[in-house]
Amino acid sequence: MAVSQDKKPQMMKPLTAANKLGIYLPAAPEEFRNGPISRAELEELRTNPPQWLTDLRRSGPFPRDIVARKLGISNSGLTRAGVSDSLTADEIAAFLADSPDWLIRERESYAAVRAEEERIQAQEAERRAATNRSAKGY
Repeated sequence: MAVSQDKKPQMMKPLTAANKLGIYLPAAPEEFRNGPISRAELEELRTNPPQWLTDLRRSGPFPRDIVARKLGISNSGLTRAGVSDSLTADEIAAFLADSPDWLIRERESYAAVRAEEERIQAQEAERRAATNRSAKGY
């Protein structure tokens, strides 16, 4: 009978782990950035975050997707506005308080796109429901 060997833990690149944690990798400590992270280590960071992770999640700098979400715009909107990849919570709050013209335009555009996506989803759901009704003979 063959004896199974212990499995090697699955490892991920620091960028992947940072994305899963929702943090901006260059702002993380050097020991986090420089080596692979196991799934067990990632889970430990999620369930028992160290102070540096708590601080990053609270005040940033934040990765691009989180900056966009906090501003209520798309990632493309950040690019069009020339906004850098990472902003801190204070910088985001300043944009929201000041509401420059580009931010107002991008928020309106993003809201219109989301409304259209919701309309299309509702239309597709109705089409599927109608197809199901006709298939059942109603």
